[in-house]
Amino acid sequence: MMEIRADIDASVWQVHVEVGQEVIQGEELIVLESMKMEIPVEASTAGAVASLFVAPGDTVKRGDVLLVLEKRPTPS
Repeated sequence: MMEIRADIDASVWQVHVEVGQEVIQGEELIVLESMKMEIPVEASTAGAVASLFVAPGDTVKRGDVLLVLEKRPTPS
């Protein structure tokens, strides 16, 4: 399991994933907004969204867990 955390105090502007969804490395998962800037949060690895802890309009602090990815084995 891999926790994806907020890098900055921000508002959650968009959530592009849902629990159970498969994602690829580099895919945009969430967009945070701080001081009128959009900050994309991307998947650092391929996997499935195991847990989602935020929704649009939520406020997060730096270090808060946004979601948890369950890593998937790379096909050989």
